[in-house]
Amino acid sequence: MDIIEAIKTRKSIRDFKPDPVSKKILWEILEVAGRAPSSLNSQPWEFNVIAGDALNNVRQALVAKLNKGEPIQPEHSVVGWPSDSVYRKRQVELAIKLFNLMGIQREDKEKRAQWMERGFRFFDAPAAIIISVDRSLSEAGPLLDIGAVMQTICLAALHHGLGTCIEDQGVMYPDVVRKFAGIPESKRIIISIAIGYPNWDFPANKLESSRESVENNTTWIGFE
Repeated sequence: MDIIEAIKTRKSIRDFKPDPVSKKILWEILEVAGRAPSSLNSQPWEFNVIAGDALNNVRQALVAKLNKGEPIQPEHSVVGWPSDSVYRKRQVELAIKLFNLMGIQREDKEKRAQWMERGFRFFDAPAAIIISVDRSLSEAGPLLDIGAVMQTICLAALHHGLGTCIEDQGVMYPDVVRKFAGIPESKRIIISIAIGYPNWDFPANKLESSRESVENNTTWIGFE
């Protein structure tokens, strides 16, 4: 798969086969991802890769906190959009497509809650990559670099037939992740990536999200 095909093929996978992903493959993915660009080659990212019983423990503890209604305590800035903005409109359009594929009605609170829980379970992936940075860095400073390495991980995963989902639900209760992943308080937990072999029979994995056209989001200067 060449790079253009990989970019066009990558999508968020929201259900995975139970097949484990070997440490060797994950190592190769992270080794390649380490070539991602970063400011002045600072490479601020740090990875904790979780699988097996450790990941199941994280899942169970996250879901327990969610179901108890405990307030989330993310260590990263939670994205939000003005209600009347095009950004919010795109988010709603995506949710409608997902819920239609999953047969979830707007008024069905139980199924909506079950869907939310899936994110806190890392969409049942056999492995998860937690990305953190050192607290000595400013909160916003390394985020562009983290974005670059996230994308590179997701593209490299395709080479091995793997799917990914970048998701922050897995790090909304950082104390849980610290406990089972051995991440010290000196690190700020930024994001998680669920990774595994996609279950293509799962309805949500058939989603094709839309993208804005170049015509609508690009201004050309100095061209004929």
